[in-house]
Amino acid sequence: MEPPDAWAEMRGAPRLLVLALLLGAHPGVQAGMQVSVAPLVEVMRGETVTLDCTPLGDHNPFLLKWFLVERSGARHLLAEAQVQGPEVKPRVHTSRGRSPQYQLQGQGHLVLVEAQVTDEHDYVCVVTAAAGTAEATSKLQVFVKPETTKVFPNKGILSVMDDSAQEIATCHSQNGNPAPQIKWYRNGQPLQVPMERNSNSYMTTRTVREASNLQSLTSTLYLRVHKEDREASFHCSAYYSLPRAQHGHLDSPPFSLTLHYPTEHVQFWVSPSTTEGWVREGDSVQLICQGDGNPTPEYMFYRLQDREEKVLNTNLHGNFTLESVQRNQNGIYGCRVLDYDAADEAELSKTLELRVAYLDPIELSQEEELSLPLDSNVDITCSVQGLPTPALRWTKDAVRLVDGPTLSLSSITFNSAGTYICEAYTPTVPLLSRTRVLKLLVEGQPELQPEEISPQAEGSRREGEEVRLTCSARGYPEPKLTWSEKGDSSTEPVPGRQGWVSSSLTLKLTNTMSQHGVSCEASNPLGSTRHVFHFGPLAPQTSQAGVAVMAVAVSVGLLLLVVAAFYCMRRKGRPGCCRKGEKAAPPPGEPELSRSGSQRPEQTGLLMGGASGGARRVSGGFGDEC
Repeated sequence: MEPPDAWAEMRGAPRLLVLALLLGAHPGVQAGMQVSVAPLVEVMRGETVTLDCTPLGDHNPFLLKWFLVERSGARHLLAEAQVQGPEVKPRVHTSRGRSPQYQLQGQGHLVLVEAQVTDEHDYVCVVTAAAGTAEATSKLQVFVKPETTKVFPNKGILSVMDDSAQEIATCHSQNGNPAPQIKWYRNGQPLQVPMERNSNSYMTTRTVREASNLQSLTSTLYLRVHKEDREASFHCSAYYSLPRAQHGHLDSPPFSLTLHYPTEHVQFWVSPSTTEGWVREGDSVQLICQGDGNPTPEYMFYRLQDREEKVLNTNLHGNFTLESVQRNQNGIYGCRVLDYDAADEAELSKTLELRVAYLDPIELSQEEELSLPLDSNVDITCSVQGLPTPALRWTKDAVRLVDGPTLSLSSITFNSAGTYICEAYTPTVPLLSRTRVLKLLVEGQPELQPEEISPQAEGSRREGEEVRLTCSARGYPEPKLTWSEKGDSSTEPVPGRQGWVSSSLTLKLTNTMSQHGVSCEASNPLGSTRHVFHFGPLAPQTSQAGVAVMAVAVSVGLLLLVVAAFYCMRRKGRPGCCRKGEKAAPPPGEPELSRSGSQRPEQTGLLMGGASGGARRVSGGFGDEC
């Protein structure tokens, strides 16, 4: 059995080994004394950075010093701090021309305000205490975003026939830290370009440290160009680093290349033309020739006549205009590209057939103005010459009547009159058409169409009432409209009704019109037609009936006045009259007449009045009568 001390030593051996490894891994840590610093501090230019240095454990009092280490390894004391209990005595020895100066804060924190690229160094913190001395190094790295990436493409003409890589462009990324990396792109895809020079593609780079300690990078791209690169878009991008393992990139503006490549294919066409290649006679057309070479080669236009080429024009534009083309210019036309760099197998000539479509004037089998009697029949034919073969159709009032050259009309009526149009057109050549107009006149006795007056109950119309009568007629020759009564009348064409004329008469009704009516008549040299408007019995005018009533009333009133006047005159002549139950004695000298029983009192009075000349009457038998 092993002694206890030996067992303890064996258990403590791994711990000593771990401590020894830790001391070996941190050169600034000595046994009995440890210092904590950040091994790497990253900051953007212009920011304030603080380098911390902290002794581990209780080592008060202690002395802390900060040193700047140059690339050569030389150390320069920047600042120190004596710490005893809570009391700290900081002291900055030198700032080595830095502005703002170094600062020492707390228990020895080194502060750099507005970090610059020149601050990139190793900073060593040395701590001395009773337990010993320890040191640790903190590396400061200052990042600067580079300026806008610039690219300078090759402005010359690059030939695709060159079998070596040619300079494409140079890319600049300036004033960054650390130095950026440049990548090249074509159509948005990165180019895998080696640094070694070869005949296909490579690039060269050069890094320059500026007086400001910032770094600039220049990269030049070399490629062997191909015809496909004529439409390619290139650009370069500068990739730069940022603190905390971040990255960014700045792209240059895109650019394209001007390439020289020979013609491989030629296109030749006519504009404007139909899908079948027809052009209209009288139009100006262009012969357009286009090759796919660059720079633009010369184009020669020619016409084949009797198997010989007749040169029409040579130019760099690739088009030739035929002004107001005519039918005799039908034929074969050609275009040849004059590109002497083209391959022997390249087809540099093209031909096409120019086909001129035309239409001659339309011929009619009848005169343009045709007069026919009612109920007659007629066939009208139109004919035309053209290329391609035209089609014919007849229309009237924009309504298609028949497709074909012949228009047949039977049992002609007035409705058949009007304007007929024969149209010739070519379905395969739009807008190529001709028309011919035929005017048909239909002769016949006029057709009359009255506008009947609104019906009313018998006797509802009155004498003197105003009415408006209208008659319409058509025929050829044009009919004349007349009225049996005089009045305010007018004759004018009927809107929207071809061949119709209308006349309106405004008059006041009379009893004579009620008995015989009012007639309108349409006439032309071929006959006449008549219509009579009837109104029925008329009621007397309202004003005349009132006059009659007034006349009767006045007559009755006058008669009553005469009777009253006579009655008063009788009373004034005999004052004793009209007294009830009283008999007056006869005047002296007049005999009293006897009454017979057969005489009535009325007869007696009348006789007496008659005997005295009608001036006197015998009273008796009428107690109230004078």
